[in-house]
Amino acid sequence: PSSKSNVFSFLGEGTLLLQPGKHEFPFSFQLPSELLVTSFSGKYGGIQYCVRAVLERPRLPEQSVRRELQVISHIDVNTPALLSPVLKTQEKMVGCWFFTSGPVSLSAKIERKGYCNGEAIPIYAEIENCSSRLVVPKAAIFQTQTYMASGKTKTVRHMVANVRGNHIASGSTDTWNGKMLKIPPLPPSILDCCIIRVEYSLAVYIHIPGAKKLMLELPLVIGTVPYHGFASRNCSMASQFSVDMSWWALALPEQPEAPPDYTDVVSEEEVSRHGAPYPRPPSWEGEARCPAFACIQDFRLQPPPLYSEVDPHPSRVGEAQPVSFIL
Repeated sequence: PSSKSNVFSFLGEGTLLLQPGKHEFPFSFQLPSELLVTSFSGKYGGIQYCVRAVLERPRLPEQSVRRELQVISHIDVNTPALLSPVLKTQEKMVGCWFFTSGPVSLSAKIERKGYCNGEAIPIYAEIENCSSRLVVPKAAIFQTQTYMASGKTKTVRHMVANVRGNHIASGSTDTWNGKMLKIPPLPPSILDCCIIRVEYSLAVYIHIPGAKKLMLELPLVIGTVPYHGFASRNCSMASQFSVDMSWWALALPEQPEAPPDYTDVVSEEEVSRHGAPYPRPPSWEGEARCPAFACIQDFRLQPPPLYSEVDPHPSRVGEAQPVSFIL
């Protein structure tokens, strides 16, 4: 302001009399609770948000400044509707009337509908060329801008990324097992605005010389919240593992039971019938002259060592090995 006093009205909260000099007024405001459409600038229109500050001065023209405000309406690609795979199949007869050369069939699939910037889309496709022409499979991402105003609609469509496959000769087939197509920096999809819509699609098509190309368009949504399905699978596996381990722990007894007594398993009659439980150990000379299996009968029906819950041969503390669990 100049040397003269000026009146400043701030957001209807009263009138302040400012002295000559520089003044700063920090302020904040709450955005509307309803969903705001993502900022966008297109060929025939756009969606812009701005902050405008006005300085009203008596008997002088008002002064104003304006700063643009970027708003992003987040789209989570982890919703069930965007995680479902998309598959389409189509066939085209090459030629016309009596000059047909055979059909060309195309099947294409993507694992999910929602992706984010920087991701690569794996494309699965099967192409069968039964025609007499050399065909070329291709894939591309298209952006479609639709403007609606005064009862009229205008549409702009252009390619934003593409990839090309190998030539397919007549009578041959080709398969794409996850051919990658990277998404460039793009504005997110705008699907809930009544005047502007921004939509995306993945087109898998076959270029056929001298004929109209065979095209499949798979719907695509560019979101802002990245896909975290790998972490979700890890969590589900961990929860399943914990459930299995809990069941295993419940199946174990709290206190281990001692094994049955030897006399309860082997009767005295059976022991006497097979000889003494502690046979005389054979000499090395005799053992060398007889086969090894000849001594097996001497060691049958021997009682096991006495049961004890305390390890008679404890391992040293320094020799203990670390144990790790994979969760």
